Amino acid sequence: MGMDSHGIILAWIGGFALVHSGLAGLRLRCERIIGARAYRVLFALVSLGMASPLLIYFVNHRYDGTVLWDLRGNSLVHHGVLVLAAVSFLFLYPATFNLLEVAAILKPQMRLYETGVTRITRHPQLTGMILWCIAHVLWLGTSFALVTALALSSYHLFAVWHGDRRLYTRYGESFLELKERTSVVPFLAVLQGRQKLVFKEFLRPAYLGVAVFVVATYCYHALMVDTFAQVFW
Repeated sequence: MGMDSHGIILAWIGGFALVHSGLAGLRLRCERIIGARAYRVLFALVSLGMASPLLIYFVNHRYDGTVLWDLRGNSLVHHGVLVLAAVSFLFLYPATFNLLEVAAILKPQMRLYETGVTRITRHPQLTGMILWCIAHVLWLGTSFALVTALALSSYHLFAVWHGDRRLYTRYGESFLELKERTSVVPFLAVLQGRQKLVFKEFLRPAYLGVAVFVVATYCYHALMVDTFAQVFW
């Protein structure tokens, strides 16, 4: 008897976590062998190659398992979910990074970031993923969605430790100083007076790009779901 969809999504997320974090951990070695641009392309292709079918599988099986609650008829919940999902992308998207480096047009470089969204939280992707998970679990209300959310959140919590470890290995005392000025919990360092928000840092094309992406995703969400449904897994 094969695994049900709950087991499959757990295995898929586990495999993605192993490959994604594994390649991240091997970054310096790979860059010395194949170069920074080639590594970036390899990392992007492998990550997207695993993440895309994972997303499709999640969408196609989102109603699997036990129905824990059904709040889809509640307009207040609907609007709250939309807001949470939109905000999640502002954290999930690596808007603090140089987009030309992300695309390997410019030579990618590893550096310490303390601008824009990283002043709010040192690990914006963790915050974004948790918000995304809360929004989708709240809306879907199924055991499959809950299992997926717990697995994704757990992996991103591990990624916080793994990312900090890699930065400390690379930057040593400079990273420890950055760590003192920032926080994993959103706005904690700001509230404690260890960090200040600089709003002009958010006036960048990358953040506008995120906003456009969010609006486009909302407008074409139904089309995306219908397209994914054509993939039979």
